[in-house]
Order: sequence, then C-alpha cells, then structure tokens
Amino acid sequence: QVQLVESGGGLVQAGASLRLSCAASGRSFTGYYMGWFRRAPGKEREFVATISWSGGIRYYADAVKGRFTISRDNAKDTVYLQMNSLKPAGTAVYYCAARNPYFTGAYFQGYNDWGQGTQVTVSS
Repeated sequence: QVQLVESGGGLVQAGASLRLSCAASGRSFTGYYMGWFRRAPGKEREFVATISWSGGIRYYADAVKGRFTISRDNAKDTVYLQMNSLKPAGTAVYYCAARNPYFTGAYFQGYNDWGQGTQVTVSS
C-alpha cells in the first residue's frame, strides 16, 4: 500500500521559513516525479513544485519561485519543500504527490498518489 506522509507544517509569522517533508513508502518510486501542491481555504488545489527522480529537473509555480526549493533524498524515499519568506497567502494545506511515470502530459498533471496533507498557517 502506497503511503505518502507529510510533516513539518505549523503556524509561523510572515517572513519565516518552514521545511516540509514527505516520506514515501509502499513501493519503489524509482523514476517518479514527486510534487507538492496546496489548497488554500476556499480555493482549488494548486501546483507548487515538482522534481524529477534525479533532481535535475524542477518546476515551480510563479507564486513561489525564488522562495521555495524542492529537493529529494532517494535513499530515504523522502521529498522536501523548503519554504522561505513565507507570506500570509501561503496559508494552506500542503500535499505531497507522486506522478505516474508513464504520464506524458504537463508537469503539474498526472499525480495519482497523494498524502493527507500538512497545515501551514502564516500570520501577518
């Protein structure tokens, strides 16, 4: 059974940093892109960032470019999201997801496995 477990969320003030982690288990994730998404209150879920298996390809949403960094440690089956200079607009539940390796569409689509999410709240 595939499991993606996020951790590291919390309540912080604007300008602070947080690092989210996502521990994956249940099967091999070799070759999988891994992504982060978020859902703010009253809004649709949106793409945040994704990273290829090797880590050589990364994509970010415009809203987080220059402030967030996605990384992964394949030996630990863990993906990270370093979030700096957090803004109140970053308040959301953050989800980790694994992308179907056979999907050939846009990099923000094709994610079949999802975690339960971790809450990030940024106060002004």
